[in-house]
Amino acid sequence: MRLPPFHLHRPTSIDEATAIAVDLLAAGHTFDWVAGGTDLWPNYKWGLNPREHVISLAAVSELHASTPTCIGAMARLHDLSVHQEIHPLIRDAASTVASVLVRRSGTIGGNLCLDTRCFWFNQTEIWRRSIDWCHKCDEGTGADCRVIAGQNELCVATYQGDLAPCLMVLDAELELISGSGPRRIPVAEFFQEDGITRNVLQDGEFLAFIHIPEDAASWRGSYEKLRLRDSWDFPEAGVAVAVSSEGNGGEVRIATTALASIPELHDDLVESILSEQPNGDIPVQVLSKAIGKAVKPNHNTFYGPAYRRKMVPILVRRALEKVVVE
Repeated sequence: MRLPPFHLHRPTSIDEATAIAVDLLAAGHTFDWVAGGTDLWPNYKWGLNPREHVISLAAVSELHASTPTCIGAMARLHDLSVHQEIHPLIRDAASTVASVLVRRSGTIGGNLCLDTRCFWFNQTEIWRRSIDWCHKCDEGTGADCRVIAGQNELCVATYQGDLAPCLMVLDAELELISGSGPRRIPVAEFFQEDGITRNVLQDGEFLAFIHIPEDAASWRGSYEKLRLRDSWDFPEAGVAVAVSSEGNGGEVRIATTALASIPELHDDLVESILSEQPNGDIPVQVLSKAIGKAVKPNHNTFYGPAYRRKMVPILVRRALEKVVVE
């Protein structure tokens, strides 16, 4: 399979990248940003919404640096997995993504901006054409969603990135940059509950930096995931938990991924359960069951929704047992 033709731009600075984006938008051109390309290039080869221009961020040196409190969007997943100054939760989650070959190309920015997936969408163009289009890639036909029949207002393709829930429970923020300048938002506010829109990036804007709070070092974290093949597949369900260093009397954060069109931070549910504990204990079983009931996966990935939902309490329990101080 070959890439379709497009114009590739390779800026060497953030200012140059934003200037190219501004010029392309002014000329009415469509374009994509590309980081490691482990998601975008396969999609292009399959004819999934290719653009006429692509702006690569690979040569922008500012985006490659990583410190305990600031990670450039172009930081490779493999480098993060062995970076001893990076928070252990981020390091461990990065080490679980796909295979080492993918991790040496894939980036944290690309993982956060991962396109949503669905087995009606992630197929070759020949396969999709043989059964008609879906809402996410309708080719102008106005096709309905093939997961939820009879509607074409909301795409329910699933977000399957690994790093987002881990950054959510660490209370990280994302720095987005465009020709209008930078802005920062919490990771939990970056995603939009629509498999097509996916996130709040505006035209000409890209994810540049991930900011980790200094107090993140005082939080213990764990990430558990379900997938078919450990060496390759996207998660079918993922759970990130973080517990403050105060142990059983501390705070708890839980986030899930690969169960909806956005990763979800379950703060309200967790807080309501913890508020009912007289001694400030962390009720592992109660939290596990509650998160399992809260998620509602669709039938659009390899494992069925019933099995994925059944596995969530198990993943939550495993993750909590690794970080809760007895």
